[in-house]
Amino acid sequence: MTDSDHALSHSHPDPSPSHPAEKPSASSCDESDRKIQELKQVLDRHRGDRVLVLLQDFPDPDALSCAWAFQLIAKQYEIRCDLVYAGTLSHQENIALVKLTGLPVQRWTPQKARERDLSTYQGYVLIDSQGGTTQLLSLVQSANIPALIIVDHHNVQDDLKPEFADIRSHTRATATIFTQYIQSGLIKFDTGNREHVKCATALIHGLRSDTNGLMHAQEEDFLAAGFLSRFHDSQLLNAVLQASRSKQVMDVIERALRNRVLENNFSISGIGYLRYDYRDAIPQAADFLVTEENVHTAVVYGIVYDEDEDLEVVIGSLRTNKITLDPDEFIKEAFGQDNQGRFFGGGRAMAGGFEIPMGFLTGYNENSEYTQLKWQVFDAQIKQKLERLVDPEEGEIRTM
Repeated sequence: MTDSDHALSHSHPDPSPSHPAEKPSASSCDESDRKIQELKQVLDRHRGDRVLVLLQDFPDPDALSCAWAFQLIAKQYEIRCDLVYAGTLSHQENIALVKLTGLPVQRWTPQKARERDLSTYQGYVLIDSQGGTTQLLSLVQSANIPALIIVDHHNVQDDLKPEFADIRSHTRATATIFTQYIQSGLIKFDTGNREHVKCATALIHGLRSDTNGLMHAQEEDFLAAGFLSRFHDSQLLNAVLQASRSKQVMDVIERALRNRVLENNFSISGIGYLRYDYRDAIPQAADFLVTEENVHTAVVYGIVYDEDEDLEVVIGSLRTNKITLDPDEFIKEAFGQDNQGRFFGGGRAMAGGFEIPMGFLTGYNENSEYTQLKWQVFDAQIKQKLERLVDPEEGEIRTM
């Protein structure tokens, strides 16, 4: 499971659309080798530098593990890396992953980042993202810190021009890419090195997470998992996977069950307001609703608010077990784009998400009558947009 529903974002959608499994061609292998050589050259040019590794605001296991792998690789070139995210870790598995492995990630709120001296960094790196899912990007760019490296597996966006980019939209997980880096010799994993063992465990968890327990894995993912199995700690991985759901998550699942509307094998549920720290309950509720009998697709959404940052945003998750439904296409068709041409969401195989800014209406208000009215408006609008695709002939969906 993921904290960020694997990058729910206004400007950078949830993972890339599903693709049929393909055997890597000789040309793709050559391209991978070429990329690895280019990466080595960039790392060598920045030997001794200090860089920021920016993660999504709500980093998932794929992003967390790959950022750690990058830090270990960069260390071979005497490059110091600070792994940072602006949001929060709220999914129980991700909290367990960071705590149990000692994964060296730091939380920088936007306010905290503004108070730091960013001039000490010679560049920034984006892992499992192309910048649209982190509030820290604008601050880093304002400090004139150059983009050095992007490694990602989502659809290509042309917003940034780093020195090096390895973006593979056909690949299921960024962890697969980094495992290939490790296999190529960028770093030599050693079972006697506890940090290597923990990082391998994190990578295999990230790979499993983004391939739905390897059910959507391709050949390259299985090969990567096979390599990592030589180094990972199975007991540690099991401890991460057995992390318990919090009471807050269970409350949101209960709310999603109570509010769901069923139509044409879709389950659509608005859960109302949700504190920023618990926003990962939304994808977990969608995971739960899609298991209901005669339901092939579940969409759960709510207004997530952060009183400290005076932030409000509509966040939603989609889960499906219908092979012919493309989450990326469905979400983009349902919610469209902003005036700059950026989609409000997207997806990968069997999963997707969306994030919609509330514009002028942003701002949490403790007046219950006003907040309820605002929720009703957004709830009805989202249901209408979804209903247009779920049952185009029926018209506006009925609300309780």
